[in-house]
Amino acid sequence: MNIQEYFTRISYKESHKDADLQTLTVIFQHHIQAIPFENLSMHCGETIELDLQSTYNKIVRKKRGGWCLESNHLLFWALQELGYDVCILGGNSYKPAERAYTAEVNHILLKVVIKGNSYIVDAGFGGAYQAWQPLMLISGKDQPQIPGIFRLTEDNGTWYFEKVKRKHYIPEQSVPVTDTAELGNIRKIYTFTLEPRHINDFQELNTYLQVSPENILQKKSICSLQTTEGLFALVGWTFTEVKYNYKEDADLVQITTLTDEEVEKTLKDKFSIVLENKLVP
Repeated sequence: MNIQEYFTRISYKESHKDADLQTLTVIFQHHIQAIPFENLSMHCGETIELDLQSTYNKIVRKKRGGWCLESNHLLFWALQELGYDVCILGGNSYKPAERAYTAEVNHILLKVVIKGNSYIVDAGFGGAYQAWQPLMLISGKDQPQIPGIFRLTEDNGTWYFEKVKRKHYIPEQSVPVTDTAELGNIRKIYTFTLEPRHINDFQELNTYLQVSPENILQKKSICSLQTTEGLFALVGWTFTEVKYNYKEDADLVQITTLTDEEVEKTLKDKFSIVLENKLVP
């Protein structure tokens, strides 16, 4: 494994001699704009191995993406190589349909400490809830970014990560629509604690997510990538392009339904992914 090869994969050409916040932010943005959040292996009959060499080969050499366990594990390795004080944390994601957080830890994120200040760095949430910059680990403070306003709130050792929702402007509909699954304009994303974890703590989860028919990753083939203006997302046969803040407090959302042939072409054109095995969306 070689940090220069990783930099080539994420098209990062700047200096990295200082392990400072500015360098972290730029590397992070290159990472999320180059490496898709995707679970396509599960829908191609491939097994996802949770060890660094496998993840590195898949994402860096085969130019694939990965889910949180892979993408954040790779980023963890890269930041360690660059001399950052970084550790792995575990999160419990929010299930809107059940209006509850999962009972078991099912997400991995990173905490980076720079000059005594802690930041949450998470390259593995994908879609519209992906932050574009490291978040200061500070309770109750609004942290506006291009995708929206993010907020971390601490209560009795548990941290809650949320995003203020914006309206969706869909061209076919003359009026913006809000997403009605949940009342109010706050979207809960996940909770976490600051207990340091090791990647091996997630081996069981990695296996479970690949075999449990209940989980969303089994039910849907997902690939999403942050762009300079918003994001691309391919879920099953549905391709969505989002441009953030297209109108005041509204994101432009364009949705297309694809054929099987178009799915393959879209993966190549929009996500730079060429699969070795046949995808069953």
